Amino acid sequence: MSTASTGKSLAFTAGDGYHDDPPLVAGNLSFHEVTDLVALHTEKKTPMAWYGAFSIANIGLMILLLSVAYLFWNGVGVWGLNNPVGWGYAIVNFVFWVGIGHAGTLISAILYLFRQKWRTAINRSAEAMTIFAVICALLFPTIHVGRVWAIYWSLPIPNQMEMWPQFKSPLLWDVFAVSVYFTVSLVFWYVGLVPDLATLRDRTPLTKKLRQKVLGFFALGWNGANRHWRNYEKAYLLLAALATPLVLSVHSVVSFDFAVSIIPGWHTTIFPPYFVAGAIFSGFGMVMTLMVIARKVYHMENIITINHLEKMNIIILLTGTMVGFAYITEFFIAWYSGSPYEQYAFINRATGPYAWAYWTMMSCNLLFPQFFWFKKLRRNVAFMFVVSIFVNIGMWFERFVIVVTSLHRDYLPSAWDYYTPTAIDVLTLIGSFGLFFTLFLIFLRFLPMVALAEVKMVMPQSDPHFYEGHGDGHGAAHDLSAGKPESDRGKS
Repeated sequence: MSTASTGKSLAFTAGDGYHDDPPLVAGNLSFHEVTDLVALHTEKKTPMAWYGAFSIANIGLMILLLSVAYLFWNGVGVWGLNNPVGWGYAIVNFVFWVGIGHAGTLISAILYLFRQKWRTAINRSAEAMTIFAVICALLFPTIHVGRVWAIYWSLPIPNQMEMWPQFKSPLLWDVFAVSVYFTVSLVFWYVGLVPDLATLRDRTPLTKKLRQKVLGFFALGWNGANRHWRNYEKAYLLLAALATPLVLSVHSVVSFDFAVSIIPGWHTTIFPPYFVAGAIFSGFGMVMTLMVIARKVYHMENIITINHLEKMNIIILLTGTMVGFAYITEFFIAWYSGSPYEQYAFINRATGPYAWAYWTMMSCNLLFPQFFWFKKLRRNVAFMFVVSIFVNIGMWFERFVIVVTSLHRDYLPSAWDYYTPTAIDVLTLIGSFGLFFTLFLIFLRFLPMVALAEVKMVMPQSDPHFYEGHGDGHGAAHDLSAGKPESDRGKS
């Protein structure tokens, strides 16, 4: 790399604008300033605002525990299930939470393989969100079976009754798919954490021996040696390659719960790609909701910049349009099939007793993301936060429409019934959000919410030629500081 080209790239970083791409880290921060900014919230005294949010999340968690205990004591009759609608909120919530867990692995694995450097600011929080969402998702298939004490029958192990699982059941496929996805996502997240845990360990004062020992244990003896980095990058690449097909397969397998049946509204081959697009859509919606709040509360605007948020909004626009196209395609397939049962199932969705849920889904998932065609709106933080809330609501209603409207009117009109959730259904849903936010707040409090090592890799200072060309070996650093106020120069 020539000195001239180096000077150009560094001059752009200093604000001269040689390239179209904006800097990934704003504010002309140094490595030390980035470390301080990210590590500070794990080291300082716990703020009262965190205790307030954690208390609210814990109330939701207690609601979940009480609801599940009441369910175990009385049976699934406490839910609003009836004769045609044998699947209700439990499966709706399961598919919803599995979908929420897809954005993290997409950001971490697929974007990593495609060398999208902008992912570095948001991947750590998105990966954590994936793990916590999958934990919430695993809860619902466990409790919806009724006899939860026999849930081990779904595991591929012999038992004392010499009964093997039914491998032709999509519910068993879910056990394999979701458990493998959770395991790989957890290992992937932890491997990425190791260099940052070592950084926190080295910053911990000697007086805090317990914190130092815990961080030292989980840092696995990391000392930043060349051999450590080489092995780390190999492991991270392999895990990314392993996680990528899982992103596509997990929600495809979940869609098989519906697609392999013969029920009108479910029996369609479009479900796997449609479910995957919907999962990425809902996952990015939740990441957006959490990141907008977290970057403001933890003052991360220079690391999680408006450009990162805009790129996420573009993905929300893309996947939302794909989901909307799938909705329209479903109606075409029903009409083209010539089956009166398929045609009635979709007409009933749009005009029947659950039309309110269908049109809520359509407006939230298809209409609202279209505003992101306008650059000004997709860079407006308040607007994108509101749209992300609508995306979350719309994707929950999508799962509700798929599950309930396909079941509540059977082949025989005498079997038709209207599904109404009970208080236990609603409280269990609210409680699952309590579990999710409890885990996410613990993560924010004790672990770095931004991948320090990866962010530093995409900063201009990581360029080996960064300090060349000005005689004293620090010319480029002087160029960077030129854009700072006089009082701030020299701090970095």
